[in-house]
Amino acid sequence: MWWLVGGVGVLVLAVLYFVGIYNGLVRRRNEKDNAWSQIDVQLKRRHDLIPNLVETVKGYAKHERETLDAVIEARSRAVSAQGPAAAGQAEGVLGAALGKLFALAEAYPDLKANQNFLALQEELSSTENRVGYARQAYNDAATRYNNAREVFPANLISGGFARAELFEIEFGAEREVPQVNFN
Repeated sequence: MWWLVGGVGVLVLAVLYFVGIYNGLVRRRNEKDNAWSQIDVQLKRRHDLIPNLVETVKGYAKHERETLDAVIEARSRAVSAQGPAAAGQAEGVLGAALGKLFALAEAYPDLKANQNFLALQEELSSTENRVGYARQAYNDAATRYNNAREVFPANLISGGFARAELFEIEFGAEREVPQVNFN
């Protein structure tokens, strides 16, 4: 009789162990989803600033329509991107287009001195820092989630838990190291 009680006890412990693994996977998946929503909030903030910046530049740089159109198009693609991989690629293109827009501002001294432009540029820079922090937090949460679902014995029950994509920079120009030349 004691072996029956012992067997039931071991079975109960095994079930509780697998329930714990399953619940851990659910918690990590929710943590990853929450981290992605934080990125989404910051990207929306970034996307909302861009039309105001473009309108400010339009008043000074009337002959630079191609650059302004590229920023607007990149913003539209970034807004409609779904998931970390697509968002990473679209945000890389948007970052490059914004870089060209800020380089364009160098050619217009009145624009560089415009308080509205300077405030928008500062707000966008602050938002870029927040996006970077949120991206790091998301990638950390996604990595913890992926590790939890792939290690033994969790991998035996993690079939219903899809692997999380990382939010990576897809645009080559953002990966390049800036060159400094004092000559």
